[in-house]
Amino acid sequence: MRIGFIGAGRMGIPMIRRLTAAGHSVRALGRGPETRAAITATGATALGSVAEAGRHADAVVICVFTDQQVREVCLDSGLLETMPAGSILILHTTGSPDTAAAIAAAPAAAGRHVVDAPVSGGPHNIADGSLTVFLGGSTEAAALARPVLAAYADPVLAVGELGNGQRVKLVNNSLFAAQIGLVTEAVRLAGQLGLTETEVLSALPHASSSGRAVLSVAAKGSVSAFSEAVGEFLRKDVAVARELADQLGSDLGLLDPAIRAAVGSV
Repeated sequence: MRIGFIGAGRMGIPMIRRLTAAGHSVRALGRGPETRAAITATGATALGSVAEAGRHADAVVICVFTDQQVREVCLDSGLLETMPAGSILILHTTGSPDTAAAIAAAPAAAGRHVVDAPVSGGPHNIADGSLTVFLGGSTEAAALARPVLAAYADPVLAVGELGNGQRVKLVNNSLFAAQIGLVTEAVRLAGQLGLTETEVLSALPHASSSGRAVLSVAAKGSVSAFSEAVGEFLRKDVAVARELADQLGSDLGLLDPAIRAAVGSV
């Protein structure tokens, strides 16, 4: 497939590498010399503008950091206008489900397909093809996206209509942030009992309290080290989840105090 790619960063570069290795023809935005060099090193072609990524593309992948960046790329750059009729736009960035809906409803999106496909995992999961994707969109759109996603993701979980990918991801990250808060409190308790953080984190992964949060913190060696690695991402996503809950006249319930216990770590 001919694939345009926007967002050649920490997650994007390993995705591009997997796509080219799978035989796809990839053209990716690279505005700076370092980014352009990283793109060409994967076997892809570096482009100078967003709109170029859409020309002649069967699919365009968006893997930028924020919702606002997604809107700017998709609605203010001429990208949709350059994408051929029948092509697919794949949104990996975690954000509001309203963003995917707004893009799909834009006049320039007529005749094109859109899916929201936020991910769970990191560069190491992309490298071995085990990234998890929550795929929201019509059956037809999901089918068009799967050959692209199959290069670096397994499982690809179809979760329903457009926007549901984001909804599932926000629930996931709110729960994960709450679990990190519980780990933070467990480490605090361990200190009160006279244990070092290293001692408790070396033991918990082998016990009944283990889980993804415990394993992730233990792998980094401390709560603070884990926070430095992923805190920015989780804070962003929890903020979106809170905003959506507020719009519905609700809140995060019992997840919230656990998340707040992790302020400084997430």
